Amino acid sequence: MHGSHPCAAVAKALELKGLPYSVVEWPPPMHAPIQQLIFGARTVPGLKIDGEKISGSRAIMRRLDLLVPEPPLYPHDPAARAAVEEAERWGDELFQPIARTLIWPAMKHSPEAMVGYSEGSKLPMPAAAIRVMAPVITRLECALNHTSDSAAQADLRTLPAHLDKIDAWIADGTIGGEPPNAADLQIGSTIRLLLTLADVRPLIAGRPCEALARRLFPDAAGELPAGSLVAA
Repeated sequence: MHGSHPCAAVAKALELKGLPYSVVEWPPPMHAPIQQLIFGARTVPGLKIDGEKISGSRAIMRRLDLLVPEPPLYPHDPAARAAVEEAERWGDELFQPIARTLIWPAMKHSPEAMVGYSEGSKLPMPAAAIRVMAPVITRLECALNHTSDSAAQADLRTLPAHLDKIDAWIADGTIGGEPPNAADLQIGSTIRLLLTLADVRPLIAGRPCEALARRLFPDAAGELPAGSLVAA
């Protein structure tokens, strides 16, 4: 799905491994039933390797490390690997959903912003058609992701504490090194998407995690203007 942060994380991993790949893109929210039919799970990304089907960014990154060991997405040292895997798990299970909780209610209040987020999509649609469909898509995505204005406000209040946790991992070397590891990609892609929300950007600005996200993911389509998040 164009603009998906876990898809961006996997694309970066494929790039780091030097692996060629082709992209099949589904439109939101139709990606959910299509992915369920093909991969047995409704979320993106999914990857096919010679007929083998792998669903989910964490599973895909582990498979890529077996396929092409260098550069490693997980440290060879057992203790360092355990730290990266814990940061990756947190980034996937807890932090990654926050971007969806925030972006879809914001998009509901500023549906015209969907035009900008569609830039670069392999499924180009006229801007006028996107504007017409945006209110329906945002309502469906809010329902699919169990989010609302109140859920967004709750996650916005806890976001600074999560960013402190990420900056602490950068400080102790768990993430932020070279080459990037799986946790870098998992967390950095989420922060990069959050940086497209004007209401959220001041909370991230100037932090080490902002520099990490912009270094790994320099480009991101779309911009949600200030005021899109209610009571931001």
